[in-house]
Amino acid sequence: MRLLKTAYDYLIYGMAILAGLGLVWLMVSTITSVVMRNMGVQPFAWLFTSAEYSILYLTMLGAPWLVREKGHVHIELLTAALPDATRAWVSRGVSLACVLVCAMLAWKGAELAITNLERGDFDVRAYFFPRWILTISFPIAFGCMAIEFARYVFGRELWHSGEAGIHE
Repeated sequence: MRLLKTAYDYLIYGMAILAGLGLVWLMVSTITSVVMRNMGVQPFAWLFTSAEYSILYLTMLGAPWLVREKGHVHIELLTAALPDATRAWVSRGVSLACVLVCAMLAWKGAELAITNLERGDFDVRAYFFPRWILTISFPIAFGCMAIEFARYVFGRELWHSGEAGIHE
């Protein structure tokens, strides 16, 4: 069980690192494209397409880590006003709703990726790119987010701290 937890932790942090690299690539490709245009040169066709793919991947791969680190935006105004016991129930209920939504999106994402693979669908822009390579990120990311939210449902830690305002 310990090995499985360690492997899962490596997966979450590895996905976050890939998301960070995708953000760097997005910056590099955008700057390169702008510089090329300003020099009167047509940017490479793959440059814009790779930036679009990067946006998808950095969003999908970074989201589970954000759940783990409580980095997603949520408002504590209501939960800060609740008594501790009530806040715990509300927080676990919200987390459970998030688990259910993420699990449903992971399931539908898996169906989409399998359909793309079976049909041999391609994303046709600069190049023919197998669409399943894009859509496989949905079940992976949403599945990991469901697991991360489940940690707030069943674990000791709550999603909501009960402290309103900015705490950085």
